[in-house]
Amino acid sequence: MASNGDRDWAAEINGAEDDDEALRIAIALSLGKDPSEGAGQSSGKGMIDLTQDDDDDDRDGNSEPKETSASQQKTTSTAGLSGLAGLDRKKMEEERLARLGKRKAPQSEDDGLSGSRPLQRPRVAAGSSPPSSLLSASAAPGEEDKSGRLRVGASTSSSTITASRSGGLPFPSGVVKKTWAYGQPRQGDDIKIEEVLQKHQLELAVLSSYQWDEEWLLSRVDLARTKLILIAFAVSEAQKEEMRNNVPRDRIRFCFPPMQPMGAMHSKLMLLKYEKYMRVVIPTGNLMSFDWGESGTMENMVFIIDIPKFTTAEEREAQRLTPFAEELLCFLRAQQLDEKLVNSLLNYDFAETSRYHFVHTIPGSHVSEDAWKRTGYCGLGRAVSALGLSTPDPIELDFVCASLGAVNYSLLLALYYACQGDSGLKEYGKRITGNKTKGASSAKDEAMLRDHMRVYFPSRDTVLQSKGGKDAAGTICCLSKWWQAATFPREVLRDCRSLRKGLLMHSKVIYVRHRQASPGSSGAGGFAYVGSANLSESAWGRLVRDRTTGKPKLTCRNWFCGVLIPVQGNSSDATDLSVFTGQVPVPMEWPSRPYASDGGSRSEITPWFYQEG
Repeated sequence: MASNGDRDWAAEINGAEDDDEALRIAIALSLGKDPSEGAGQSSGKGMIDLTQDDDDDDRDGNSEPKETSASQQKTTSTAGLSGLAGLDRKKMEEERLARLGKRKAPQSEDDGLSGSRPLQRPRVAAGSSPPSSLLSASAAPGEEDKSGRLRVGASTSSSTITASRSGGLPFPSGVVKKTWAYGQPRQGDDIKIEEVLQKHQLELAVLSSYQWDEEWLLSRVDLARTKLILIAFAVSEAQKEEMRNNVPRDRIRFCFPPMQPMGAMHSKLMLLKYEKYMRVVIPTGNLMSFDWGESGTMENMVFIIDIPKFTTAEEREAQRLTPFAEELLCFLRAQQLDEKLVNSLLNYDFAETSRYHFVHTIPGSHVSEDAWKRTGYCGLGRAVSALGLSTPDPIELDFVCASLGAVNYSLLLALYYACQGDSGLKEYGKRITGNKTKGASSAKDEAMLRDHMRVYFPSRDTVLQSKGGKDAAGTICCLSKWWQAATFPREVLRDCRSLRKGLLMHSKVIYVRHRQASPGSSGAGGFAYVGSANLSESAWGRLVRDRTTGKPKLTCRNWFCGVLIPVQGNSSDATDLSVFTGQVPVPMEWPSRPYASDGGSRSEITPWFYQEG
């Protein structure tokens, strides 16, 4: 999909500023590690079939959380690379499976896994707690401990993920939830990792993440029942081979997506196979215990939809793929997931995904028009248009993020236009014209963005006053040099404070509202984006003029993915986010205090700068 293009593509993003490198360094520093270790990525692939039946057995017991301190969270947080390499658990896992095998019926050959590549798995950093620190005696559903806090194994009637006796799917039409947080009351709009994975029924899981907590993850699945494919990266072919050799080859495999120089594998996606359906999960958090609420200091968001399996070949052949399915398959092929696995998704009925659109960022220089219009912020605009949500009228845009790059008004304008349904050419055309009215046009556009766009990022005060304090903010990234740049759009920034007191957010959500329905539109009052993309050119790309052809090309650095969710309802109030109630949770306080006045003068609050604490 992406061509090699010019070798200078990386320098065209953020003026060579590397916000992803800043995030990597932030995580390393929070661990007390040398930031120079663990830089660089590579590629590879894995294979499996999502539709083959697996053996069916059960295990007993639910898990219970043990409260994790902020310092433990800090230690457990590992960068994606360091979290997956170097831990030899092969023998340990084989011994565990052998013990389990004594209590289980013999397992059958299935899924065609024999002889294929194993999956990569995450690792807990040195000094972090072993899995037993997260597990204790099982709890009956709904059981509480003496403090009144629900245990990990507990569930509430509003969030229990159990299919009905009639054979219905838990989430056939799709749902957006906040992640559960330890110590917070459950109100029906949150979900636990156990409820997402449903390990007692899970046959196969394809998982991708930027950071990994290996032992925690393996405590949430049953490797005697479930096979894993982990989509991640390694710095070299030697490290890939080491990772493959350190896992049980018949249970775990790896897929290493192709990487660009200075790129990162930020996409977070789960494909979970059960007997009669597949669950597609798009979270904003990584596969870390604190991102799923077990430290009680951090929250995320997650989109879930259950896709039923076709019962006949005729149904399968008659399927017309939805745009959601087409882009999901495009993304997986770009990541070099084995074609057999990708094709096996065609055995599932994606009809209910027609109301949504899968969006992504694929690294590289996308030269052909078909390629660059499909990914990054150009792909976002294409998705908005495909859902019938395009509008020439002003929209209200609220962007919740956990990392800020070297942002400028040009990037904000490109994203704003994309959320109106533009292909990327509108902002591109203004940027490359260089005519005499360019200055006046820019001033007008900036004023428009200040009136209609708000970006939510936590202030230093918010971080220090949170339950975990600064030790819990290792994955929240902004540099003071970016904030102090004359081109940084300080006027649109708002403090991000969770409605769940004391929590920090790692969520990446865009809330878009139409003031009124446009003629010919779908009738929706707007939409939300939920995914892994923060606010940076590394996340959304940049449309530039190709030096050879003179035509547009899109340069992207990292892997990201997300989903667009249309919502019903309109509001004439620029600060009113209530139209999302009952459709997409709004996790932060609104309206929120601004960092700077409309004139650009500084307020008393400043963003959280991870280097300065």
